[in-house]
Amino acid sequence: MLRIIDARTGEYVTAAPARRGLTRVEAHASGDDTGALRVLLVADVLVRALELGGTPVLATLPAGGEPAKLREAAAALGIRPFEEGRGPGDGVGGAQALHVVRAGAETPDGVRIGVGPVLTPVSASRDADPAVLRLALLSHRHGEPVALDETALGSARDTLVRWRGAVADWARRPSRPVPEEVRGRLRAAWEDDLDVPEVLRTLRRVEEAGPQLPDGARFETFAYADRLLGLELTRDLGSPS
Repeated sequence: MLRIIDARTGEYVTAAPARRGLTRVEAHASGDDTGALRVLLVADVLVRALELGGTPVLATLPAGGEPAKLREAAAALGIRPFEEGRGPGDGVGGAQALHVVRAGAETPDGVRIGVGPVLTPVSASRDADPAVLRLALLSHRHGEPVALDETALGSARDTLVRWRGAVADWARRPSRPVPEEVRGRLRAAWEDDLDVPEVLRTLRRVEEAGPQLPDGARFETFAYADRLLGLELTRDLGSPS
């Protein structure tokens, strides 16, 4: 069961209501800077995690929507569109609401998921590949600050290239199911306040596992985790080796 730390109280709350009723995830991404983009990204991952658990989700933005520049950047990062201007008066008042906000925000009322600031030198992030930027942002817990310097982006770029190449290679082997122990670790990580860094660490352990783990199982593991991560890890399937 997905649990989130409410930024108002510091206490865990259950993100999915009883009987898998509708949950509304509202992203409060004011502005068009990288911090606003991170708010949308955390909301996107939250929606993915809820859907993986079988919870129906409505992803929304407050009235007024998002600036065109932010919308374009969000699409490039693989963030799925949010419905604009939906709220309690629009037929979803009975849904549980989770508000994804910048850390320290005092509004709105209700469960708040705080998103830490992005410390972003313009020269380091302006021309970053969107998937690289997504991975760099996902490499930290959502409430922590992120420094997007050349080291962080370079590490994310190297990891993404290596994983996409490995996934394409593993796909050439006979398919094998995701080991239940690994599946359990992945779900336990993202269901614990969206601990995406632990998801990434689990994938690194799978990558480095010895021959006792078939390549087909590695492929299925990475493809399964990418339903949460949204990094297009299977993008290079079928490319020349």
